[in-house]
Amino acid sequence: MRFDRALIRALIVGLLLPLAGCVTTHTDSNSLGKLPQGSKTSQAESAAQVHTELGQSYMANGNLQGALEKLNMALKFDPNYAPAHTVIAVLYQRLNNLPEAELHYRRAVELEPTKGDPNNNLGVFLCHTGKIAEAEGYFQKAVADPFYQTPDVALTNAGVCQLSAHEVAAAEASFRDAIARNPNNAEALFQLANTLYLNNDAFRARAFIQRFDALGAPTPEALKLGHDVESRLGNQEGALTYSKRLQSQFPDSEQAHALDPTASP
Repeated sequence: MRFDRALIRALIVGLLLPLAGCVTTHTDSNSLGKLPQGSKTSQAESAAQVHTELGQSYMANGNLQGALEKLNMALKFDPNYAPAHTVIAVLYQRLNNLPEAELHYRRAVELEPTKGDPNNNLGVFLCHTGKIAEAEGYFQKAVADPFYQTPDVALTNAGVCQLSAHEVAAAEASFRDAIARNPNNAEALFQLANTLYLNNDAFRARAFIQRFDALGAPTPEALKLGHDVESRLGNQEGALTYSKRLQSQFPDSEQAHALDPTASP
């Protein structure tokens, strides 16, 4: 199961804040004290946003210490700025400080309880840490947000989480719902194909792995699954085609090494 990749995708979707192209205004606590009383709140939020975006940029560039400093500064300016809690949660997760990560994921949901992104992110984190039953409720809240732009992502994550709990029928339903909302959701297409294959339904699995393949973004996992599906269906020519593609495009992958040497191109 490709849970880790699904986790990363979910967090990326939830965390892509628009980075400012050029920040020219320097804000500090002293300048806040000089502002008119009515503008302090908006100025604090703006400062928190700037530092959050800088922290996210530092994290993307591998400067985790600098990222932590910027994100702590963001929360100093505005402790109720939900995106800062989300980004610092991801940072703490990268640092393997799971208690702090969970605290901030939960705080983001407390601040924006009906929004899709923070609920999806907390659901992914809880599933990753084994709290599967609790995670499902947050995925449901994410999908229930009428303004959430990617409910199919939350549904896909829910399905992956359900699979990890061996809830195969529920997972299949989640993946199908995700695909109904977004027919080009590659992860949902792959996961549904894999679920059907593992449930000894190679014929229907073939349809979804072919739909995945038609998106033009092959992965070693999908090519190996295509090979296995065609092999189970007795289509050796189709299986050989997948194996050749796998060994040509991803020769160093564990999936390529797992193939029978007789299937080599």
